[in-house]
Amino acid sequence: MKIQAAVLTEMGAAHPYAESRPLKMETLELGDPGDGEVRVAIKAAGLCHSDLSVINGDRPRPTPMALGHEAAGVVESVGPGVHDLKQGDHVVMVFVPSCGHCMPCAEGRPALCEPGNGANAVGTLISGERRLSRDGEAINHHLGVSAFADHAVVSRNSLVKVDPSVPFKHAALFGCAVLTGVGAAVNTAQVRAGQTVAIVGLGGVGLTALLGALASGAERVVALDMLDDKLKIARELGATDTFNVGEEGVVDAVKEATRGGVDVAIETAGSEKALELAYYVTRRGGSTVTAGLAHPDKRLSIPPVSLVAEERTLKGSYVGSCVPVRDMPRYISLFQRGRLPVDKLLTHVIKAEEINEAFDRLHEGKALRQVVVF
Repeated sequence: MKIQAAVLTEMGAAHPYAESRPLKMETLELGDPGDGEVRVAIKAAGLCHSDLSVINGDRPRPTPMALGHEAAGVVESVGPGVHDLKQGDHVVMVFVPSCGHCMPCAEGRPALCEPGNGANAVGTLISGERRLSRDGEAINHHLGVSAFADHAVVSRNSLVKVDPSVPFKHAALFGCAVLTGVGAAVNTAQVRAGQTVAIVGLGGVGLTALLGALASGAERVVALDMLDDKLKIARELGATDTFNVGEEGVVDAVKEATRGGVDVAIETAGSEKALELAYYVTRRGGSTVTAGLAHPDKRLSIPPVSLVAEERTLKGSYVGSCVPVRDMPRYISLFQRGRLPVDKLLTHVIKAEEINEAFDRLHEGKALRQVVVF
């Protein structure tokens, strides 16, 4: 079938994207779902910094590629071997398909699925196939999803069935921002009641991490960012303390406010400097978690002796260390009960033809979560 999709032909376009237009809405051919695959009508797709990192070249991916990885939609048809989804089911897409058989999957860590991450790196579905083409030329899939399109064919293991009462523009956010941010607080950091938590970087993922820490019972949540507008939003969402990282002596100020540092610091900015800041505001014996994806050439500079002498923990978090089929329904239930107000992070609802301008806003820090509706 013919579909409309946002295609990136070359990375590293100049700003502003409204002029260079790195993403072009094109007509593509979408193949039928193969064994274990599903065709989904995309209803809403969120814009994430991980998409921006492909556009600007920080996260190199094979091109041409149909971008987008955070989305919700409706099942239209299923391929052979899919028996637990049917036409009309509402689903949210997950950007790491899990095979269920490799060692990480067997250990209950599907975000680290080896075949899934391998397929994502080369632009295929987990089957190794590409279901997108343009005039006979294969088009790469973005993280097994390619959600900036009106339709997609994905692996069954990239989908979680969800409550159809959740609006698509909100459901889409659970596929990346919520799993990554809330999961970083709940699963990776394992925030406990009464703890003090710092969030460094207040984009969509950082603010969901803040909500996750609050839902876990954190007594004090310290929010850090370079933009005062985002600090204001963090306070509205429940942050007890806010600090602008551009001010002199911010590390000492946080330590003074928290009696020596926070129990847990979560970095979501995707910057090695932000991660260093998160490490230095963590107390002796505390844990620092990073869910941000810095440029692969960047390096972290911390004193290794502090890991031993202060019994510190430094840990990565990918897809929030989540088991999506377990965690997504839980997080959606918390949202429906008002304990995870992720709808407050949705700042823009846009049309597909406005996508380049939307990525300018994301690059400039003028948006939290934006959603393309189809």
